[in-house]
Amino acid sequence: MELQVIKTQNPKTKPAFDQLGFGKYFTDHMFMMTYTEGTGWHDAKICEYGPLAISPAAQVFHYGQATFEGMKAYRDENDNVTLFRPLDNFERMNRSNDRLCMPAIDKEFVLNALEQLLMIEKEWIPNLKDTSLYIRPFMIATESSLGVKVSSEYIFMIILSPVGSYYAEGLQPTSIYVEDTYVRAMDGGTGEAKCAGNYATSLKPYKKAKDMGYSQVLFLDGKERKYVEEVGTSNAFFVIDGKLYTSPLKGTILPGITRDSVIKVAQMKGIEVVEEALAIDYIFEVAKEGRLDEAFASGTAAVISPIGKLAYEDDVVIINEGKIGDMAQMLYDTITGIQTGRLDDPFGWVKEVK
Repeated sequence: MELQVIKTQNPKTKPAFDQLGFGKYFTDHMFMMTYTEGTGWHDAKICEYGPLAISPAAQVFHYGQATFEGMKAYRDENDNVTLFRPLDNFERMNRSNDRLCMPAIDKEFVLNALEQLLMIEKEWIPNLKDTSLYIRPFMIATESSLGVKVSSEYIFMIILSPVGSYYAEGLQPTSIYVEDTYVRAMDGGTGEAKCAGNYATSLKPYKKAKDMGYSQVLFLDGKERKYVEEVGTSNAFFVIDGKLYTSPLKGTILPGITRDSVIKVAQMKGIEVVEEALAIDYIFEVAKEGRLDEAFASGTAAVISPIGKLAYEDDVVIINEGKIGDMAQMLYDTITGIQTGRLDDPFGWVKEVK
């Protein structure tokens, strides 16, 4: 499949890189390609960023076949453009696509297209501290049909957005509300897929938490409402007695790329990592005993987000005096250092874009 490049004749004015926020601005160009059953992927192109023209009966609007990923591009200290574990993201997207009966993408072809797109948009990549170019690959079902079935047509796209910190707090610890009514996923569901529906179902509890003054939601398991699963947009970690704990990958939480990076960096540093189900009651128990040293969430958008306050039912605990912990800081510094080229990459995670 050939890749057509059509550059815009009307470039936008770029925003101030010290006032980006998250996901507010979009670059001049995007990548897209189309899938038709019996033909496969075709019409791959880099073109001007703009609206889509699809049928009101497109199946994505009615039956929810939509998957996406989140990645980032950086400028290193030599002004090279780098990506962090891009093939892992595209591999995970294919697993999500399989769960929703959507077609696989050719990872190498799409990565090459992304690299070409990044070279065209290089001046959109900010170089200030804690900034990056957020990359959003996504796929939607576009067949015009109101019958419940697997779509025969899809669009895959990549759009780009220069961003600052995901949370307004930055690396300042966030406050998290433990949701005990609504759940994010059940055994046998789509919890491990990065699909739009998972995030739609999290909006009501997220709004509930925001209305109560909290930054995010920590979900419990769907069966017993007892065990910690994940934060609304990221994986959760707890440091108890010096050991790093996180929920196991058992089909109900997202297998985060940053989660995996946290685990590997921690192990490299000699920290014991334990993947096991943690009861929320146990978390509050060890917190009151002074054994919960730290808590934080991990994800592509924020990388590491320290948790300073945790609320569950009528109980509230302050973690590490509401300050970022040493382990969270080390993990943030190490992972972002590798991503931006400030530190060596012993894992081979970083890909230079050429």
